[in-house]
Amino acid sequence: MRIIETGPLSLEPQTAGHAAEMFQVLCDPAIYEHENEPPASIEWLEDRFRRLESRSSADGTEQWLNWVVHFSGSELIGYVQATVNATGEAAIAYVLASAYWGRGLATQAVRAMMSELSGHYGVRRFTAVLKTSNLRSLRLLERLGFLMATPELHLKYRVDPDEVLMILDSTKGRPD
Repeated sequence: MRIIETGPLSLEPQTAGHAAEMFQVLCDPAIYEHENEPPASIEWLEDRFRRLESRSSADGTEQWLNWVVHFSGSELIGYVQATVNATGEAAIAYVLASAYWGRGLATQAVRAMMSELSGHYGVRRFTAVLKTSNLRSLRLLERLGFLMATPELHLKYRVDPDEVLMILDSTKGRPD
Protein backbone atom coordinates (compact mmCIF):
# COMPACT_ATOMS: atom_id res chain seq x y z
CA MET A 1 0.00 0.00 0.00
CA ARG A 2 1.10 3.52 -0.61
CA ILE A 3 0.19 7.04 0.47
CA ILE A 4 -2.43 8.69 -1.76
CA GLU A 5 -2.43 12.48 -2.11
CA THR A 6 -5.55 14.31 -3.28
CA GLY A 7 -6.04 18.05 -2.79
CA PRO A 8 -5.88 18.86 0.93
CA LEU A 9 -6.17 15.17 1.82
CA SER A 10 -3.56 12.50 2.32
CA LEU A 11 -4.57 8.86 2.66
CA GLU A 12 -1.97 6.95 4.65
CA PRO A 13 -1.96 3.16 5.12
CA GLN A 14 -3.55 2.53 8.50
CA THR A 15 -1.40 0.99 11.26
CA ALA A 16 -1.78 0.28 14.96
CA GLY A 17 0.14 3.51 15.56
CA HIS A 18 -2.90 5.48 14.37
CA ALA A 19 -5.20 4.02 17.05
CA ALA A 20 -4.93 6.73 19.70
CA GLU A 21 -5.64 9.60 17.31
CA MET A 22 -8.33 7.64 15.43
CA PHE A 23 -9.98 6.79 18.75
CA GLN A 24 -10.63 10.51 19.23
CA VAL A 25 -12.11 10.78 15.72
CA LEU A 26 -14.26 7.67 16.21
CA CYS A 27 -15.72 8.95 19.49
CA ASP A 28 -17.75 11.55 17.56
CA PRO A 29 -21.37 10.54 18.39
CA ALA A 30 -22.74 11.95 15.11
CA ILE A 31 -20.92 9.18 13.22
CA TYR A 32 -23.21 6.59 14.83
CA GLU A 33 -26.57 8.18 14.01
CA HIS A 34 -27.41 5.31 11.63
CA GLU A 35 -25.44 2.31 12.90
CA ASN A 36 -22.57 0.83 14.91
CA GLU A 37 -21.00 2.29 18.02
CA PRO A 38 -17.67 3.84 19.01
CA PRO A 39 -14.71 1.59 19.77
CA ALA A 40 -14.60 0.32 23.36
CA SER A 41 -11.11 1.65 24.08
CA ILE A 42 -7.86 2.78 22.52
CA GLU A 43 -6.44 -0.67 23.30
CA TRP A 44 -9.31 -2.41 21.52
CA LEU A 45 -8.82 -0.18 18.45
CA GLU A 46 -5.05 -0.69 18.48
CA ASP A 47 -5.55 -4.46 18.54
CA ARG A 48 -8.02 -4.26 15.64
CA PHE A 49 -5.69 -2.07 13.59
CA ARG A 50 -2.78 -4.45 14.32
CA ARG A 51 -4.82 -7.38 12.93
CA LEU A 52 -5.69 -5.36 9.83
CA GLU A 53 -2.01 -4.61 9.19
CA SER A 54 -1.75 -8.11 7.69
CA ARG A 55 -3.68 -6.59 4.74
CA SER A 56 -5.12 -10.05 4.11
CA SER A 57 -7.79 -12.41 5.44
CA ALA A 58 -6.52 -15.53 7.22
CA ASP A 59 -7.37 -17.71 4.22
CA GLY A 60 -5.76 -15.25 1.78
CA THR A 61 -8.91 -14.78 -0.31
CA GLU A 62 -9.36 -11.11 0.55
CA GLN A 63 -7.13 -8.06 0.71
CA TRP A 64 -7.89 -5.66 3.56
CA LEU A 65 -6.87 -2.18 2.48
CA ASN A 66 -7.34 0.56 5.06
CA TRP A 67 -6.19 4.18 4.94
CA VAL A 68 -6.48 6.94 7.52
CA VAL A 69 -7.38 10.35 6.11
CA HIS A 70 -5.23 13.37 7.01
CA PHE A 71 -6.52 16.89 6.37
CA SER A 72 -3.99 19.52 5.23
CA GLY A 73 -1.04 17.37 6.21
CA SER A 74 -1.86 17.22 9.89
CA GLU A 75 -4.86 15.96 11.81
CA LEU A 76 -6.63 12.68 11.16
CA ILE A 77 -10.26 13.18 10.18
CA GLY A 78 -11.38 9.63 9.34
CA TYR A 79 -10.70 6.58 7.23
CA VAL A 80 -11.51 4.86 3.96
CA GLN A 81 -11.28 1.11 3.49
CA ALA A 82 -11.87 -1.69 1.04
CA THR A 83 -12.13 -5.44 1.17
CA VAL A 84 -10.96 -6.70 -2.22
CA ASN A 85 -11.67 -10.23 -3.44
CA ALA A 86 -10.04 -12.28 -6.20
CA THR A 87 -12.77 -11.42 -8.74
CA GLY A 88 -11.83 -7.73 -8.74
CA GLU A 89 -14.67 -6.59 -6.51
CA ALA A 90 -14.19 -4.23 -3.57
CA ALA A 91 -16.61 -3.64 -0.72
CA ILE A 92 -15.90 -0.11 0.44
CA ALA A 93 -16.59 1.85 3.61
CA TYR A 94 -15.66 5.28 4.90
CA VAL A 95 -16.01 7.46 8.00
CA LEU A 96 -15.21 11.13 8.49
CA ALA A 97 -15.61 13.14 11.69
CA SER A 98 -18.80 15.21 11.53
CA ALA A 99 -16.84 18.47 11.74
CA TYR A 100 -15.69 17.73 8.16
CA TRP A 101 -19.05 16.79 6.66
CA GLY A 102 -20.55 18.88 3.87
CA ARG A 103 -17.24 19.97 2.32
CA GLY A 104 -16.86 17.25 -0.31
CA LEU A 105 -13.91 15.73 1.55
CA ALA A 106 -15.46 12.26 1.92
CA THR A 107 -16.26 12.20 -1.80
CA GLN A 108 -12.70 13.24 -2.59
CA ALA A 109 -11.19 10.61 -0.25
CA VAL A 110 -13.38 7.78 -1.53
CA ARG A 111 -12.78 8.76 -5.17
CA ALA A 112 -9.00 8.74 -4.58
CA MET A 113 -9.20 5.32 -2.92
CA MET A 114 -11.30 3.94 -5.77
CA SER A 115 -8.82 5.24 -8.31
CA GLU A 116 -6.00 3.53 -6.40
CA LEU A 117 -8.00 0.29 -6.22
CA SER A 118 -8.74 0.37 -9.95
CA GLY A 119 -5.23 1.31 -11.01
CA HIS A 120 -3.15 -0.83 -8.65
CA TYR A 121 -5.40 -3.66 -7.45
CA GLY A 122 -7.43 -4.45 -10.57
CA VAL A 123 -10.79 -3.58 -8.99
CA ARG A 124 -13.57 -3.26 -11.55
CA ARG A 125 -16.67 -3.45 -9.33
CA PHE A 126 -17.34 -1.51 -6.15
CA THR A 127 -20.07 -2.21 -3.62
CA ALA A 128 -21.25 -0.37 -0.54
CA VAL A 129 -23.97 -1.28 1.92
CA LEU A 130 -25.61 1.44 3.98
CA LYS A 131 -28.69 2.06 6.09
CA THR A 132 -31.58 3.38 4.01
CA SER A 133 -31.88 6.26 6.49
CA ASN A 134 -28.31 7.43 5.78
CA LEU A 135 -29.13 9.95 3.06
CA ARG A 136 -25.78 11.73 3.37
CA SER A 137 -23.92 8.52 2.47
CA LEU A 138 -26.42 7.70 -0.28
CA ARG A 139 -25.81 11.09 -1.91
CA LEU A 140 -22.03 10.61 -1.66
CA LEU A 141 -22.24 7.27 -3.48
CA GLU A 142 -24.57 8.68 -6.13
CA ARG A 143 -22.09 11.54 -6.77
CA LEU A 144 -19.45 8.86 -7.39
CA GLY A 145 -21.67 7.09 -9.94
CA PHE A 146 -23.01 4.24 -7.79
CA LEU A 147 -26.47 2.93 -8.56
CA MET A 148 -28.88 0.96 -6.42
CA ALA A 149 -28.55 -2.78 -6.95
CA THR A 150 -31.39 -4.93 -8.18
CA PRO A 151 -33.60 -6.79 -5.69
CA GLU A 152 -31.91 -10.01 -6.82
CA LEU A 153 -28.49 -8.66 -5.84
CA HIS A 154 -29.85 -7.48 -2.49
CA LEU A 155 -30.81 -11.11 -1.86
CA LYS A 156 -27.51 -12.51 -3.16
CA TYR A 157 -25.49 -10.15 -0.92
CA ARG A 158 -27.81 -10.80 2.04
CA VAL A 159 -28.56 -7.13 2.56
CA ASP A 160 -30.79 -6.46 5.59
CA PRO A 161 -34.26 -4.99 4.95
CA ASP A 162 -33.24 -1.62 6.43
CA GLU A 163 -30.15 -1.41 4.18
CA VAL A 164 -29.44 -0.68 0.55
CA LEU A 165 -26.72 -2.11 -1.69
CA MET A 166 -25.08 0.37 -4.05
CA ILE A 167 -22.85 -0.78 -6.93
CA LEU A 168 -20.50 0.81 -9.40
CA ASP A 169 -19.38 -1.59 -12.11
CA SER A 170 -16.75 0.05 -14.30
CA THR A 171 -17.01 -2.70 -16.92
CA LYS A 172 -20.76 -2.31 -17.44
CA GLY A 173 -21.75 1.06 -16.08
CA ARG A 174 -24.79 -0.47 -14.36
CA PRO A 175 -25.43 -2.71 -11.33
CA ASP A 176 -26.67 -6.05 -12.62
